[in-house]
Amino acid sequence: MALSPKILRDFVSAIPKAKLHTIRKPGFWTIFQHVAHLADVQPMIHARLVRFRDEESPTFVPFIPSDDDVPEVESSFAGIEEACDAFDAVRRKTLDLAREMPESYWQKRGTHPEFEVYTPLNQLRHLLMHDHWHMYRIEELWLTRDQFLTDLQ
Repeated sequence: MALSPKILRDFVSAIPKAKLHTIRKPGFWTIFQHVAHLADVQPMIHARLVRFRDEESPTFVPFIPSDDDVPEVESSFAGIEEACDAFDAVRRKTLDLAREMPESYWQKRGTHPEFEVYTPLNQLRHLLMHDHWHMYRIEELWLTRDQFLTDLQ
């Protein structure tokens, strides 16, 4: 999880800039949109872990992006480097928080309508899977021929 920002940065730096904003098929995000999304959700995830620290049994609301929530090509990030910097900065804060927490923190349970069990450990594992799912999608958008792209619709 600590390596995700470096993996992402090294990965997207290898992608030709002309491909970062290419829409491969209708309804598909661009590579830049995936990177912006990874950066955009970091503060929410960090805030959830803070709530686990500060509340006895927090209740969470699902974050399920709709079509309206797709990161705009002209997002709040000036470019791919700024999005990677934002991703890295909040991830460092999240990992610092995780390293400070006592064993009892990891046993806490919250309520989340999507999950039968929701703990800080589940949240961190979900974060790791989320990072790598989007990085897989970025690789697919960069290298896979159109007829072999995974249609998520």
